[in-house]
Formats: sequence, structure tokens, C-alpha cells
Amino acid sequence: MKMKSVKNKTTIQNLITYAIVIAFWVFIQIWSKTGHMTSLLNGLLVPICTYVILAISLNLTVGILGELSLGHAGFMCVGAFSGAFFTKAMADVIPSVGVRFAIALFVGAAVAAVFGVLIGIPVLRLKGDYLAIVTLAFGEIIKNLINVFYVGKDSHGLHFSMKDVASLNLEADGEVIIKGAQGITGTPKASTFTIGIILVLITLVIILNLINSRTGRAIMAIRDNRIAAESVGINITKYKLLAFTISASIAGVAGVLYAHNLSSLAATTKNFGYNMSIMILVFVVLGGIGNIRGSIIAAVILTALPEMLRGLNNYRMLIYAIVLIVMMLFNSAPKSIEMRERLVEKIKGKNRKEAA
Repeated sequence: MKMKSVKNKTTIQNLITYAIVIAFWVFIQIWSKTGHMTSLLNGLLVPICTYVILAISLNLTVGILGELSLGHAGFMCVGAFSGAFFTKAMADVIPSVGVRFAIALFVGAAVAAVFGVLIGIPVLRLKGDYLAIVTLAFGEIIKNLINVFYVGKDSHGLHFSMKDVASLNLEADGEVIIKGAQGITGTPKASTFTIGIILVLITLVIILNLINSRTGRAIMAIRDNRIAAESVGINITKYKLLAFTISASIAGVAGVLYAHNLSSLAATTKNFGYNMSIMILVFVVLGGIGNIRGSIIAAVILTALPEMLRGLNNYRMLIYAIVLIVMMLFNSAPKSIEMRERLVEKIKGKNRKEAA
């Protein structure tokens, strides 16, 4: 009976999370139809969806698995470039932009998942700061490798080079798709706010169902006590790699969504560097580590707030910093109360034993 009650409570909480996302979409649609939506805020809608997906996926690694990863922007970068490359390369074969974009989402997820496995196998043997440093290095390596890649296409197929465009030896009618540091230009802007919301909901379904499954409980058992989990027969490597790969794959999807919102995609420090990984981690920490709904709210607020405060240019970052502090205090308060209540119960129980 107790298990059934817990399951019902979890289902209700998950439905509330889905409802919040849908209500946000409805609110934006109404706001847009009534003419109150500015071009600045309209331009933020797809990035908000991108950052929400990234925050949810990173929370799987940091909050549910309990491992600190600073290379999430690297998986986003891999997904963005593989998806954009597919969309450009297949333009003659698949004329429909919508179909190419839909397939590109799967391509970005698959390529990011492969990199997640390749990086996860050696990296997940590390712990704490070592894991964070190695994943950070991965993100920087990926970004710099893409910056020296040149890829072109002609009637003979694809041509690769790490030197310059001329070394591709393309035919006269050949097309350069990836131009080194210039990246990919001319990607169709297929991303929309509605598509972004659908992807957020799909991400939530995957992550929340995973957390509440037997696999999710095994992952959280590893987070809470690795030795105890291993002693009851849980395959540590398998479940850690599974969580890390799913997280990387979803980050790849976010990258594809991000890439198809830009006409020009370059692997710059701003887009896919260290600061991007830290920003995603900030969303997770401020929303509450392990709190999926909190990650969504934090990503929305912290993405929209700096742009909404542009009118207060002199005080914009001051207000932003105050909001960060308030959110941190707000998230830590319930935990402090819960810990205090547990401590009180423990003391009461001890007193009862002494009295007996």
C-alpha cells in the first residue's frame, strides 16, 4: 500500500512538471497573439528550450548519477555540427527541410551518444575533481578539432582536410560544408519554439521514466553508496556508462536544435567553450541538484533575465547576481529544514531510549 502511494505521488509530481512546460508554451502563444512579444524575447525562445534540455540532461549526470562533468558543451558541439552537416550534405537527396531536420535530430543524438561511450569508458573510472578536469579537457579538444576541419562535397563524394579549403581538391561545382574556424554557414533555420517545447517534453519523459525505473534506482544507489551497490550485485560500470551516454545523447539533440536556430555555426568559445559548460552547471546547481523541475525553472529565468534587464544597463549584472544568491538560498532552505527535522527526530528517539 505504501509503495502504491509513493508511486502515485511520483506520477502526480511528473504530471505537474509536464503541465508547467505546456502552460509555458500556452502563455507564450497567447502573449505572442496579443502583440506583446518583442523581437528580443522572441529570439530567446529557442535558446531557452535548448538550455532547458541541456540542464535536464546534465542533471542526470550530476544529480542522479552524482558525477561532476564539465564537458557537456562538448557533446552539444558534436551534436550541433553533426546535425548541421547532415542537413547541408543531404540537401540534394532530401529536399524537405523538415524531414532533414527530423533526421538530423537522430543523427546528432547518435553521434553524441557514440562520443559519450568513447569518453565514458575511460573517464568514468575517475572520481571527483579528476573526472571534472578530464571532461573539461574533452570539451576543449572537440571545439579545437572542429576549428581545423575542412569538409567539402562534389560528385566524387566527401573530401576531408585539416589544412585549408584548397587542399580539398574539389571540382568546380563542389561545395565546402565545414570551413574550419568559420564553421558551417547557410544552415536552414528549422528550429521553432513549438519544436523546442516538444523536445523538452520528450526529454522529460525519457529522464523522469529513467529515474523512476529499476535502472534509475540502481544509478541512484551507486551515487549514494558505491560499495554497498556493488555488494548487492549492481554492475557499476554498466549503469554509470548508461547514464552518462543518455545524458550526452540528449545534449546532442539540444545541439541540433541550437544549430538550426542560427544561419552560421562556428565552434567558438562563447558557443561551446568552458563558459557554456559552467553556465549549464549553474542551471543545475541553482535549480537544485537532482531536481529536474528546478533545472527547468532556473534555465528559463537565468536565460531570459539578462536580456529583460537590458534597459537597466548599469544595474543589470547586479540584479542578476542578487537573483542568483536568492535562488541559492531558496533552494538550500528546504534542505536545511528537512535536515533539522531529521536531527530533532533523532534526538527525540535517543531521549526515549535513555528514558526507557
